[in-house]
Amino acid sequence: MSLQLTTPPAAEPVTLDQAKAHLRVDTTDDDALITALIAAARARAEWHTGRAFVTQGWTLWLDGWPCNGVIEIPLPPLQSVQSVTAYAPDDSATGLDAATYQVDTASAPARLALKPNASPPVNLRALNAIAIAFTAGYGEAADVPAAIQQAILMIVAALYAHRGDEAAEIPQEALALLAPYRVVKL
Repeated sequence: MSLQLTTPPAAEPVTLDQAKAHLRVDTTDDDALITALIAAARARAEWHTGRAFVTQGWTLWLDGWPCNGVIEIPLPPLQSVQSVTAYAPDDSATGLDAATYQVDTASAPARLALKPNASPPVNLRALNAIAIAFTAGYGEAADVPAAIQQAILMIVAALYAHRGDEAAEIPQEALALLAPYRVVKL
């Protein structure tokens, strides 16, 4: 299994002005640095939670259809599945009809399964045989939960305070704010 980002977020869940206010920075000298730190903090928080925050497009690649017939789609919350494509050994692509599978967006991670009368694709290439294009995230930047936005600001502050030093630890307070959003497999 591998994930490929196809459409990055159009905006960050925290604006430059919000970050500067949190940092108590009132000059423009560090704007480029702070902007980069916001993106890094968002990526770190997404990695920690296993979620996508702002709407973004991804492709999930699988080597075959799972034996249990259920595919977990990572990076909740799932907004939609655009396509499921199967690749034959000659690299020809066949799109699965959306009427043959169902998507469970209520679960985290979301799940995709074939409907009872549908059969999984056969005669697939050995690697990256199934591609699932999907959109994930809470929506626009303003739709990201406030606790996640606050955690990102805390991470930005830690990165800003320790720039040029050894790697900054993620503040425990930020991890606590992210904890309810962390995707945990049981």
